[in-house]
Amino acid sequence: MHATDTIVAIATAPGAGGVGVVRLSGPRSRAIAEVICDCALVPRHAHYVRFRDARNEALDDGIALYFQAPASYTGEHVVELQAHGSPVVLQQIVARCCELGARHARPGEYSERAFLNGKLDLAQAEAVADLIAASDARAARAARRALDGVFSQRVDALGAELTALRVHVEAAIDFADEPLDTLGGAQLRHRLAEARKALDTLLHEAERGQKLRDGVHAVIVGPPNAGKSSLLNALAGSERAIVTDIAGTTRDLLRETIRLDGVELTLVDTAGLREGGDAIEREGMRRAHAELERADLAIVVLDARDPAAGRAAVAGAIAPVPRRLWVHNKSDLLTDAPVHRSAHDEDRDDTVHVSARAGTGLDTLHARLRALSLGEPGDAGEGAFTARARHVEALRRAAAALADAEVELARESLELAAEALRAAHDDLGEITGRMAPDDLLGHIFSSFCIGK
Repeated sequence: MHATDTIVAIATAPGAGGVGVVRLSGPRSRAIAEVICDCALVPRHAHYVRFRDARNEALDDGIALYFQAPASYTGEHVVELQAHGSPVVLQQIVARCCELGARHARPGEYSERAFLNGKLDLAQAEAVADLIAASDARAARAARRALDGVFSQRVDALGAELTALRVHVEAAIDFADEPLDTLGGAQLRHRLAEARKALDTLLHEAERGQKLRDGVHAVIVGPPNAGKSSLLNALAGSERAIVTDIAGTTRDLLRETIRLDGVELTLVDTAGLREGGDAIEREGMRRAHAELERADLAIVVLDARDPAAGRAAVAGAIAPVPRRLWVHNKSDLLTDAPVHRSAHDEDRDDTVHVSARAGTGLDTLHARLRALSLGEPGDAGEGAFTARARHVEALRRAAAALADAEVELARESLELAAEALRAAHDDLGEITGRMAPDDLLGHIFSSFCIGK
């Protein structure tokens, strides 16, 4: 399979519809389409045609659009054949294209060709898939910004600054006998510090963008009978979990997905954590511990009448979780008003008093979940973009490398500083594909749908 092949695929969603699109891309696109349409195609002109098979029998009537290279999505000659959205008809058109020399496109091959031909960088190409998969308007807007290059431009600006820093350091290496301060060392350190700040800001925004795309994995944890399942039902708005007064009712993991202002929050209800229990309950607690190992957020549910009693049971289990929200449930049973800033709360700002059964405090809980998932309202508004786990990981590696460069520069170990700057530069290059290996490209584009 070569980039010089002409490829074909159905570009519209599976199933029947009013209109279906077959897309050709490659050097023979126009010639193949002109045989099927039995007419000459003019660039960027809508032609009403009759699609014909090898026996010159009509397959369907429709529209043919020809986009001449390089003014097309892939940068190659592209033809879109718009027929009625019958899966049978569309497959017949694809088969006829293959008879005339095209081959079936691989998943993501259209966007891969757009990347290879310089129409999109790698982050923008991935944003195409994110836009297609967006489940609400907020996620779609963020993916659209990434596709427009908002994220890529920030990465490229940082890359340009690192290039300038590398040039300065490499030049200073040639004058190793001179003190660094005589070679602009103060300015170099200042620029490196500013680059670190800019990278930290971009990393924070990329982490928000990843949550917009992938959602947040939140585990509901706590001692038995604290009201974990009742809280899951209240957040889900339905009776998803069985609720009884018997300790150990929940034995297995129960998952429910909700959306908070565009963020997908996967809630996992777990078995109550305590010492003892029968074999089934112990297995449920083992699974709860395993789930917490990969959680983004722990929603720790405690009985509001005696929250301190449940803390010992969960302290070790929630240690690996980066963020916690303490929920004091059954607050309607308190004889006195709840104390919102107890000295016993480890994370006093992240303590919410609710009654899952009565429904009180749920608005406050939603607000705290939204803030912990994505930041305060407005943080993911104008300017937000989607990002992927690999983007965030690359930015973290780059940040660590810049920290190393700053240390080595303070020691005036210029060769080591130059190597750290090179590593950071390479990490940024992976995001936009400036330095991505072929196997990385194959992994990324294989997750796309066929027509893109």
